[in-house]
Amino acid sequence: MIVVPGPASTELGRRVATLLGARMVPVSFKRFPDGESYVRFMGEVEGEVVAIVQTTSPPQNERLIQLLLMADNAKDMGAKSVIAVVPYLAYARQDRRFLPGEAFSLKTVVRLLQCCGVDELITVNVHNPTVLRSLQIPFRDLSAIGVLAQHLMNKGLQGAFSISLGKKGLEMAREAHNILRGGYGYIQTRRDRVTGEVSIEEKPLPIHGRDVIIFDDIISSGGTMAKAVRWAKDQGARRVYAACVHPLLAPGAMERILESGAEGVVGTDCVPSPVSRVSVAPLIAEALGERKGRLE
Repeated sequence: MIVVPGPASTELGRRVATLLGARMVPVSFKRFPDGESYVRFMGEVEGEVVAIVQTTSPPQNERLIQLLLMADNAKDMGAKSVIAVVPYLAYARQDRRFLPGEAFSLKTVVRLLQCCGVDELITVNVHNPTVLRSLQIPFRDLSAIGVLAQHLMNKGLQGAFSISLGKKGLEMAREAHNILRGGYGYIQTRRDRVTGEVSIEEKPLPIHGRDVIIFDDIISSGGTMAKAVRWAKDQGARRVYAACVHPLLAPGAMERILESGAEGVVGTDCVPSPVSRVSVAPLIAEALGERKGRLE
């Protein structure tokens, strides 16, 4: 197996290759004056299983094009098969037609990956794994909630109460609780399909005087997380932390969350950011190692 660290995940790809003990083929990348992307593999991949590690966080379109170019290039160069390791999969939140006439963006992205030679897909806490399974691509979704919780426990937050945003995310809170052992629950959220505005239902949880960690898969604008932090503080929580797998952190998001009363924000290197203190490299290396083991 060969690991190809894409331009958007160079350091993560290197860590994965090191942990896996796999040969690494670097990628030469440049951007033409008109904005188009150029990629070149600096090594041979013929006859090999190639794992391309490339997140598609902002700028999503450029990084998605880079991934498509690399996948198609690997197949043209004779790769036996291509595994796309996409820690953050762009357009995954548009996982159905919420309103008549909308594009089903996730389906379009998966079709592009398949057309460019991707044989398998590995993601981390993708927004809706059920939909991906229905799109008929061999697929595995990893969870980084455990490594986030372990990191926070090591920082002195053992026994903190774990909260997810929305009942659908309750499994994340339960997974965190299995490590932190402080109980878990969820805050009910509701999103307006037209405006995108999110409201939260203020239901009581046993968090008065306790440390609280609010887990989510993505923090983008930070608006929903800020509302949840403020609600937890109003409920009497002692300290509140925000944790997410994909810290997209649009301009102003960090300030919004901290101003709402959060002690801090922590994320993973699925998306490179100032708060990406937890690496998912061991999770990815383990998944690829299992795949490699089946081939031997």
